[in-house]
Parts: sequence; C-alpha cells; structure tokens
Amino acid sequence: MMRRKRIPTPATYAIMIAILVAAALQFSDNEKVLTYGANVSYRYIDGQYWRLLTSMFLHGGVAHLAVNLFGLYQLGTLYEAMFGSRRFLLIYFVAGIAASVTSMLHIAPDGFSVGASGAIFGILGAFVFSVRRSPKWRHERSARGIVNQVIFWIAANIIIGMQIPQIDNAAHIGGLVAGLILGFVLPHHEPPPPPSSVVVDVMPYEG
Repeated sequence: MMRRKRIPTPATYAIMIAILVAAALQFSDNEKVLTYGANVSYRYIDGQYWRLLTSMFLHGGVAHLAVNLFGLYQLGTLYEAMFGSRRFLLIYFVAGIAASVTSMLHIAPDGFSVGASGAIFGILGAFVFSVRRSPKWRHERSARGIVNQVIFWIAANIIIGMQIPQIDNAAHIGGLVAGLILGFVLPHHEPPPPPSSVVVDVMPYEG
C-alpha cells in the first residue's frame, strides 16, 4: 500500500515567520510603524521605494495580522503545493509590490497603508488561470471547485472593501490584477512529486 505525504511548502511558512517577526518588532512600539516601512506616498519623494516591499510585512493590529496569516496559510500552502515554491514566490512578491504601488497612488496625504492582503489577493487571482491553464489540474474536479470558491471570495471581499473605508481596496485590486495576469502568462512546468514525498508501507502477510 502506498501513502503520499503532504508536499512541503517552505516558502509560505518562511513568509509567515517573517511577518510574525515584523509584527513582534512593530507591536513593541506602534509609533514605529512608519519607521519600519509603512507605505506612505510622500515618502517616495525622498526615494524610499523600499517601502513598497516592507509594507507587505507590517500590519495594523492583531486582528489584521491574524486574518492575513490565516488567509496566507490557507491559500499559500495550497498554491505552493500545487504549482511549486518558485512560482508561488514570484507571484506573491510581484503582486504584493503591484498592490503597494496602487495603494500608494490612492493614499491620502496624511495616511499610510500596511498589510499582506494585496499579495494574498495576487495568489487568489493567480489561482483562476493557473488551474484553468494547467495540463495537470484543469481536469481535476476538486481543482475546478477551488477556482469557483476563489472567484466567490474575490467578489465578496471586493464588495466588502467598498463598504468599509478602512480597507485598502486599491491594494486588493492591484494585487488581484497582477495575480490574474501572472496566472495567465506564466508557463506551466509541474513535475511529479519528488520520491521523498512518497513512502511505501509494507504490510506483513498473515497466512
């Protein structure tokens, strides 16, 4: 009898750890959120473009952090297991930076934005075309079911974001569009699971 182990997803867990480390530093002094790298439009006048990246690891409170970590765990591990770590990382960071750019263009002069949700929306968007274009997954009923759920959650969260001013819907839409584009254009290379991911149980014969 053969039993398949769960495919490792190290990239997702590495990002989650980085977010937790950033939270520990940030929450020790909430006044330092701007210093640590929040997305603030006027800062780019001084060439502080690194904020497009660092703002992805900061959060606006424990609830904001918990929601994004849960979403990243659910979606990131699934996408990484299905399509690989390199593809996941590329989409996560490109979509996250795209989300930061769109957010920066919409931030009020005295406001700022933080959070990983733009990158997570990028993974949501990438799921749609990644599955539908995949020779491996497009015929799997469970994978198509995931796409339907993803589309529902995209629509629901965009609508919710329109109703709550505190939600950075510009970042969500920017990340989503980047993820959709990447899911559509990136070539597919999905090798079978490595031999280490499969173990064999030898069942003793009892006559």
